[in-house]
Amino acid sequence: MNELRDRIFSVDEQSFEAVAKELFLFQCENNALYRSYADRIGCNVLAVNHLADIPFLPVSFFKTHKVTTTRFEPDVIFESSGTTGTINSKHLVKDAGIYVESFRKAFTRFYGPVKDFCVLGLLPSYLERGHSSLIFMVNDLIRESGHPQSGFYLNNFEELSRTLDAVEAAGQKTLLIGVTYALIDFAARFPKQLQHTLIMETGGMKGRRRELIRAEVHDLLKSGLGVSRIHSEYGMTELLSQAYSKENGLFNTPPWMKVVLREEEDPLSVLTAPARGVLNIIDLANIYSCSFIATDDLGVVHPDGSFEILGRRDNSDIRGCSLLAL
Repeated sequence: MNELRDRIFSVDEQSFEAVAKELFLFQCENNALYRSYADRIGCNVLAVNHLADIPFLPVSFFKTHKVTTTRFEPDVIFESSGTTGTINSKHLVKDAGIYVESFRKAFTRFYGPVKDFCVLGLLPSYLERGHSSLIFMVNDLIRESGHPQSGFYLNNFEELSRTLDAVEAAGQKTLLIGVTYALIDFAARFPKQLQHTLIMETGGMKGRRRELIRAEVHDLLKSGLGVSRIHSEYGMTELLSQAYSKENGLFNTPPWMKVVLREEEDPLSVLTAPARGVLNIIDLANIYSCSFIATDDLGVVHPDGSFEILGRRDNSDIRGCSLLAL
């Protein structure tokens, strides 16, 4: 599988479909749950010739089953945040190194070497619990940055404010990644005019504030922190890859990740961009769980592969890394 892993992280538009089909067959052969699901919806695995023919496993299976390809003792188990009374998703990861390779390469692709940044994490609701894939990622970026002032902040806004003042005064390129409600609270209590800091929101309100549309959130953050645009991260416990938006909630994926749409009332349909529907995600990095995930997120996919999040389907659980409705 090392050879396949290498091809996954060097995939391009021309080779994506061939690698995806190879991975689909591997997972059908070695993931009994996924194969059973494909059989039950009438998918003839051996007759799959195109991406549009590949079935997408509902993300809810991560709440009720062990979604694993091959048998293994997990290197790490990621768990979604959920809310009181909900069942959390669990993602059993065979090799945490695949996740590290995925997010390091994606971050570098979108933002350049992390060693150029001071990385500050304002993620209290994630730090307060264990097993967060987001904390795992940000912790690695903090460590890899090598900057002495990189680190996590729980609710210590005053210390974060002093750190931002210091790195701004030094002209240091900085990433402040935070859960949305905490960034809004910080911006209200410690307004600034940041010139060297990139603000990245993720994770929504977590029940701490009323939900706001994205434009409202971004206007509050831009006004409070003196920046011209707000970046966003789209990730899920059930995936090993992230998409990034550099402004206006328009997300792009790394080459080994692709977003397609299905009709809300027909889980087996595939819509051609530009279109609006429910997001299906192909994450080739998910070698040992499932690379073909049917989410509960409503969105728009554009012809160039970029996408926007419009909200969530009715009656779907609130997920930790889903983004705000527009």
